[in-house]
Amino acid sequence: MNKTLKQACILLIFSCVLVSCNSNQKTNIFELEQGDLLFQNTGTGEIDNAIKDVTATSFSKNYSHVGMAMQKDDKWFVVEAIPKQGICQTPLIKFLNRNKNKFNKSQTTVARLDSYYQPYISKAIAYGMERINTPYDEIFLWNDDSYYCSELVYKMFSSQDIPTDSIPFLTHPMTFNDSTGNPMPSWETYYRTRNHAIPEGMEGTNPNLMASSSHIKFVHDYENE
Repeated sequence: MNKTLKQACILLIFSCVLVSCNSNQKTNIFELEQGDLLFQNTGTGEIDNAIKDVTATSFSKNYSHVGMAMQKDDKWFVVEAIPKQGICQTPLIKFLNRNKNKFNKSQTTVARLDSYYQPYISKAIAYGMERINTPYDEIFLWNDDSYYCSELVYKMFSSQDIPTDSIPFLTHPMTFNDSTGNPMPSWETYYRTRNHAIPEGMEGTNPNLMASSSHIKFVHDYENE
């Protein structure tokens, strides 16, 4: 084999290996899907911590926010309900940059609903989009005209023709008490400044309870990218 042919063969083999490596890398790249749920640890503020303190489950302890992914014009957004803005369509990049850890990684985890619920995704997103600019429910009430984050996601599905016992998430009586059964000081201050009684025991939901659903599977953690 002459030198030129030998070099060509080596170059061809190297190219094949390179293409194969690139192909394997691409298969490992996470791809968001319509209707994915983005659970987020929004930080260590007093109320963020208070939410986590009273909603932690044995499965999930650190989530204080949740929204739903949607694609529009080949761009990704998150339909969510957040303080001050209410229900909004947030660019994914802005959502992920909202709170990061010390390594500059977004404290956001992605969960995907079981295949049973996929036919309901488009109507779920439409429910949220129809309510853009609806006020945020800072009192965390269930039957008013405003929404908090997990309430919005829950009602995206409960508003559809799904049997009550098949709704992918649960509700339960809310508590704002500490382990001794007394209201946490941070919640007492929170509701006092809003001139409203603490809605202890009223029906509701929260991101940690939602993350414990048996109808979702966690598929990606942006902190581990």
